[in-house]
Amino acid sequence: MPTNYTIGLDFGTDSVRSLLVDVNTGEILAKAHCYYPRWSEAKYVDESKHQYRQHPLDYIESMKSVISKTLNEIDSQYGNAVIGIGVDTTGSTPCPVDSNGTPLSLKSDFEHNPNAMFHLWKDHTAINEANKINEVNSNFKIDYLKYVGGVYSAEWYWAKIAHTNKVDKKVRNAAYTWVEHCDWIPFLLTGGSDANHIMRSRCAAGHKALWHKTFKGVPSIEFLSSIDIDLSNFNPSCFNKTYTSDVVVGKLSEKWATQLGLSNNVIVSVGSFDAHMGAVGGQIEPNYISKIIGTSTCDIMVAPMNKKEYMVKGICGQVDGSVIPGMLGLEAGQSAFGDVYAWYKKLLLWPLKYTKNNSQEIDKLSEGLISELSKTASLIEPTLHDPVSIDWLNGRRTPDANQSLKGALYGLHLGTDAPQIFKSLVEATCFGSKRINERFVSQGVNIEGVIALGGVAQKSDYVMQTLADILNCPIKVSKSDQTCALGAAMFSATASGAFDNVEQAMKRMGAGFEKLFYPNPKRIVIYEQLYKKYNLLGKFIESNMVTYD
Repeated sequence: MPTNYTIGLDFGTDSVRSLLVDVNTGEILAKAHCYYPRWSEAKYVDESKHQYRQHPLDYIESMKSVISKTLNEIDSQYGNAVIGIGVDTTGSTPCPVDSNGTPLSLKSDFEHNPNAMFHLWKDHTAINEANKINEVNSNFKIDYLKYVGGVYSAEWYWAKIAHTNKVDKKVRNAAYTWVEHCDWIPFLLTGGSDANHIMRSRCAAGHKALWHKTFKGVPSIEFLSSIDIDLSNFNPSCFNKTYTSDVVVGKLSEKWATQLGLSNNVIVSVGSFDAHMGAVGGQIEPNYISKIIGTSTCDIMVAPMNKKEYMVKGICGQVDGSVIPGMLGLEAGQSAFGDVYAWYKKLLLWPLKYTKNNSQEIDKLSEGLISELSKTASLIEPTLHDPVSIDWLNGRRTPDANQSLKGALYGLHLGTDAPQIFKSLVEATCFGSKRINERFVSQGVNIEGVIALGGVAQKSDYVMQTLADILNCPIKVSKSDQTCALGAAMFSATASGAFDNVEQAMKRMGAGFEKLFYPNPKRIVIYEQLYKKYNLLGKFIESNMVTYD
């Protein structure tokens, strides 16, 4: 059997990662990552407005860097054996492009205009537009939201376009169409020059752009123009077809083959969202929920298509082939998970930065702060009188998306210390996960266990044990620390012809599991009571929320 390799590219929130994987064994020969330079400086970010934009040059420069670093780790003969490149990205992270498929921010007139850049998944500037979509749909003759849980989110495709059309007429007039990050990278690598030929990911289109086969594409112009009159000019033919990630986009262009030091025979496969490929890289199986846990979470399930079609209310979508071709993919998630802990760390470190202490000492303390908080919090046995927090610091994604919601802390007293608050925040993120599980189960989706993936799952036994206790469910943690990039490598191996289907690739290239967490029986009853408090507090916040236009 010939030795072949594939490259998995995982474009995350802060950086891009690259894996070089042996197709026959799943061995990771080399890996690298690179932070986005402009993003690292918080350029084009305005947290007070919930604006998070990324420049396409960050993606291009970082991609070149990680592939170069990856190939530099190995003998040149390995590079010659690379047969495919697979891509996953965050999402929904769309960008306005011209008729050639070039992002507007790569043109001189728009190079520093945030509206002309990629609108990162966590950008919540389009809350009003999402509300408008929900309002229009409630009275429309076709229910375009029934396959995305009945609620449209400010994090998604159409809301972001409508918002940009409203606030920036120059971008509106220059945009030929909008393209998801996961669709643009394969288009770029294969030398695409016509926006009409961009191969749209089934995953991205189905979960975020309301594409469905029963609609014969995306929503009608009548529906879209009811949301935003400028969407009457949108060309729906761009979405006539969507593709699963085992499909070939094309071969690496001469330009990119030269820049990356690879053969122009390398196959580039259709892109997808990171969580969906992460679920594949983590060897997802029916009746298990795969939780990709990082700054936020995405909760992914798959179900055979020969069973009843699930219509789960309040989730992020259910799309044929969005995870594994031929199976129904279901997505839910939380808008903040690790970001909640990062916020708390930033809060605790503020006095040191304010007093301008030694920056090296601050960096050292910063690196170990969450670990130390976790150690102390793990020694605190939960009681009915513990503080309770709400994890909606970045709004709520699932169940029932509402990005206007805010977080909360309840039950503090003068004896409450930093580890107790941290413990409460960890429990809140786990309670948020429990609400997602309960929504699936209440709608007839059986959950037998949890597969945990991502940075938090790998690094924090404390969080994983708390999650097992609160869910009252066993959790197995993937051995791979890069399941998203590994999933992308599996799909590119399948598209390149090394496997007949991605299930074969998962079996051959999967890394297996390294940790297993079982719920602690002593904590289950206590957490059930604290969970009731969490839900009561959440209901109070939601029913008494004051919004301002």
